[in-house]
Amino acid sequence: MTQDVLLTITGLHDIAELSEEEDAEVLEVIAPARYYRKNGKHYILYEEVVEGIPGVINNRIKISGEQMLEIMKSGITNAHMVFEKNRTNVTYYETPFGQMQMWLSTRKIAVHEEDNQIQVEVEYSMDINHEAQAECRISMDIRPKTAAETVLQQRPTS
Repeated sequence: MTQDVLLTITGLHDIAELSEEEDAEVLEVIAPARYYRKNGKHYILYEEVVEGIPGVINNRIKISGEQMLEIMKSGITNAHMVFEKNRTNVTYYETPFGQMQMWLSTRKIAVHEEDNQIQVEVEYSMDINHEAQAECRISMDIRPKTAAETVLQQRPTS
């Protein structure tokens, strides 16, 4: 795969599992990114801009097969989130508004690789400061920019 890629991340945080209300939050980020492979692991680097807050978040995703995925954030937000299949990991998530302690209990990591595409699915529970917050799912799609632009042009507009 080429170095210049387009990263699509879709995240679902379903707090309905934890409360009586239907309250699923779906987020989608599409960003240009840099990709490289080293020692059998995939690395994706991209910048994230947060509306209303000056500065950026530098993100590094490290995919170590179907056993571990790491997301490292630095800048206006700092965190090192580790998703390990069938394990719970604790991290501190620093934001401009304060710090939170997060527990990430990962149930599933699935990685599908093709010549010009990598797809990743992660399912986990998230607790913040000792309180259950959400059942979550992250889907990632990594493609060379040229292939991704063709797919985006074919997407229906709302």
